Amino acid sequence: MRLGVLDVGSNTVHLLVVDAHPGARPLPAHSHKAELRLAQLIDRDGAISDKGIDRLVAVLQDALQAAEDKGCEDVLPFATSAVREAANADTVLARVQKETGLTLPVLTGDEEARLTFLAARRWFGWSAGKLLVLDIGGGSLEIALGLDEEPDAAASLPLGAGRLTTAWLPGDPSDPTDVRALRRHVRAQIARIVGDFVRLGPPDRVVATSKTFKQLARIAGAARSTEGLYVQRALGRRALEDWVPRLATMTTAQRAQLPGVSEGRAHQLLAGALVAEGAMDLFGVDELEICPWALREGVILRRLDHLPTPGEN
Repeated sequence: MRLGVLDVGSNTVHLLVVDAHPGARPLPAHSHKAELRLAQLIDRDGAISDKGIDRLVAVLQDALQAAEDKGCEDVLPFATSAVREAANADTVLARVQKETGLTLPVLTGDEEARLTFLAARRWFGWSAGKLLVLDIGGGSLEIALGLDEEPDAAASLPLGAGRLTTAWLPGDPSDPTDVRALRRHVRAQIARIVGDFVRLGPPDRVVATSKTFKQLARIAGAARSTEGLYVQRALGRRALEDWVPRLATMTTAQRAQLPGVSEGRAHQLLAGALVAEGAMDLFGVDELEICPWALREGVILRRLDHLPTPGEN
């Protein structure tokens, strides 16, 4: 069957169309993205502005039309931290339902971490042993650890690259005092939950998902995306530590010229790098692998798990 997964994130609204059936890996067929930057459309009261809701509705209507055009039998929508934490989330969801006919479920941070972990587990398989999975989104950082398809520990922290950039790094380039303050904040937040994971023992493999980690790995020398999904990509802590002070002195325009860094995400790369560096340091990770699958694939895989396999009545 052809499925569409519709991800309403803090940075983008992304429709991923896949051909899938139980027991097989989902095959991407089409991708439809819109740079909405919803997290930046939140007012001082923590509510998504009327302009932001208007833009969200319009983008969702376009995505649903694309899903229909591509022959999707079903669309699996979900929203993450930007909607989850908005003061007017109920109003936003009601308008989306009224104007698009779409019921938009909102994932909890724990659900995000667990679904992302499922995707990484399926990608690397059982031979990977105990996995530690890190994911930096626009609004939050997800962490999960475990031996099975359900992690033994999972956490979500408000340390997304977009959120932190808006709140802590207004300058371009960033003021060194602001960068130092954000570094302290990030590490204090992560340090609060490290013990919940460390007590479960060290991981056999550490992996990371998300655009932030992929872009950091690319500027540190990892293979470009055109070389395919199955090329192993890694990010070392020492390489990242070398890049953080360099990113801190760059303007957004200069970061956008780096290999693999998109213009739409260049402004938040420094904040993401500070989160990645803090997580790797506090969890004692010298190197991590980049996983091509993440939350969207986890949502698809969970749906497929609940479908009958071919031949079943």
